[in-house]
Amino acid sequence: MNCVWKLLRAPELSARRGILWQAVPGRARPWLQGSSCAQCVWPVPVRSIRSSAALSRSELVPSARGDKEKDRGFRDGSLVPFDELFERAHEGDRNKAAFSRAVELFCQRDIRRRGHIEFIYVALRKMPEFGVERDLDVYNKILDVFPKEVFVPRNFIQRMFYHYPRQQECGIQVLEQMENYGIMPNKQTKFVLLQVFGEKSHPIRKYQRLMYWFPRFKHVNPYPVPADLPRDPVDLARISLQQIAADRSAKVTVYQMPLTDISDAGKEITQPHIVGIQSPDQQELLARHNPARPVFVEGPFPLWLKKTCVYYYILRGEPLPPEEKEEVIDSERNFYYPMHLDLDLDRDLWDDEEFDADEVVEGPIFAMCMAGAGDQATLAKWILGLQQTNPILSQTPVVFHLTPGPGEFQAASDLESGEDEIPQSWRMKQEL
Repeated sequence: MNCVWKLLRAPELSARRGILWQAVPGRARPWLQGSSCAQCVWPVPVRSIRSSAALSRSELVPSARGDKEKDRGFRDGSLVPFDELFERAHEGDRNKAAFSRAVELFCQRDIRRRGHIEFIYVALRKMPEFGVERDLDVYNKILDVFPKEVFVPRNFIQRMFYHYPRQQECGIQVLEQMENYGIMPNKQTKFVLLQVFGEKSHPIRKYQRLMYWFPRFKHVNPYPVPADLPRDPVDLARISLQQIAADRSAKVTVYQMPLTDISDAGKEITQPHIVGIQSPDQQELLARHNPARPVFVEGPFPLWLKKTCVYYYILRGEPLPPEEKEEVIDSERNFYYPMHLDLDLDRDLWDDEEFDADEVVEGPIFAMCMAGAGDQATLAKWILGLQQTNPILSQTPVVFHLTPGPGEFQAASDLESGEDEIPQSWRMKQEL
């Protein structure tokens, strides 16, 4: 305790020592001989802190406040400068070259790549606008924005405690967007991740999971959708109906091609496309249908093919009464592999052995179609086309259950022009 007290009084002792050194130069210093702690203290001149008149407090406070506001503005609106960077990069066209130019401008902006996390998040958000969300080279360029060998853990403690979490989460976000769009990484992606985050990092583990599961799930869909959907509505309708049909032997028929013509009176006439599909089993089922019972045209029903939404219509019958239903024996049912096993398992009194399943009774579906317009006159042409392969439709009443179609459908055409094309051998009814 005495040693600590002497250390606290060291500045005062040093000042007195200087005075006594000038007054009595040859005498000993008794207050410095009793303690070894005081002898280690060298005389240090006392300095006073002075402020210059040019840098007064009134001038320093606004600048510090301005720096805080500047930092706060960069933190809150840090995405704004990078948005402007992408706007300046493209010259009219938003394409891969313009996106790559924006990435190069950011990399040349600062050698330390300040703000690279915010820039990467903006780049991921801007990719669909430039049409490069499915380009692997662009993802590798985005990962190359990270500074190299800075976020690599140096020991097991840094690796265990999630070294540089913001940077690793940003890298995982890039890989997750690649996963969402079905983009498989390559060796260049792994090389960049090793340079940035190291071998045992979380982005590398995410890369390993993608490389493990993607090849196994790539061809798991037996009915794959093309990567680029066709622009032609007839081809798009053909692909969509083949996706809906449960029977691969179903035949697609084009009943009417899209056409735009000008009549003699100068009026523009638009002829929508009509594409239908029907399987041999559906034709056989429709041939056994009772003509006294009506069939129904219902729709439109939406179908999504990636980012494209199309609409289809169905021709169905009423649910069959119980006495007319035929029991269908499952092809997998046999003596060797029974579908039901009556085993005496240990059950408690409170165990519920009943399953509450809601069975929806629906009528058989005879055919499906897609049309460029959802009005009754257009769908009547589809029924007329079905009569060529299903003669029973000429004796069966048809009831239309049509809901308001989407905005892309054309306006309903005049019913008078449609009535002239419907044969008089059978009448169509419409329930409102």
